[in-house]
Amino acid sequence: MGYTKSAKAEALPEKWYVVDARDQVLGRLASDVAHVLRGKHLTNYTPHANMRTHVIVLNADKIRLTGDKWETKLYHHHTGWVGHLRETNARKLNERKPGELVRKAVWGMLPKNRLGHATMTRLRIFSGDQHPHQAQKPEPLPTRQAAAQSAAR
Repeated sequence: MGYTKSAKAEALPEKWYVVDARDQVLGRLASDVAHVLRGKHLTNYTPHANMRTHVIVLNADKIRLTGDKWETKLYHHHTGWVGHLRETNARKLNERKPGELVRKAVWGMLPKNRLGHATMTRLRIFSGDQHPHQAQKPEPLPTRQAAAQSAAR
């Protein structure tokens, strides 16, 4: 009887992907990015291994939110002082820290453990359309929607 092969992180090649976030809905983009960062798009996906995929997000400051979420979606953080729970809406957060909306959305879709923290280090977010990672030869991000359409053909 055979056994299931587990991917060894050190034996996997590093893959780089790039995605343009301009006019993409935040949650759908974050879902696709988290899916690829975890390595779930690979046939040898292993839940406990670092699948060595990197994602570059460009134009993160031009992300789109549906409805009136720019004003009503709130982000909270605590300063550490008693009674100092701060909150800001999505518009103010995007103006102050471009790309932070994408980072928080992707982090919300990853496991909250050592592997999740290591996975976040492989996410690069830029507010412009230039990045310093051309030497890694990034490919376009494989979205689940495009994969489903090609499988249906």
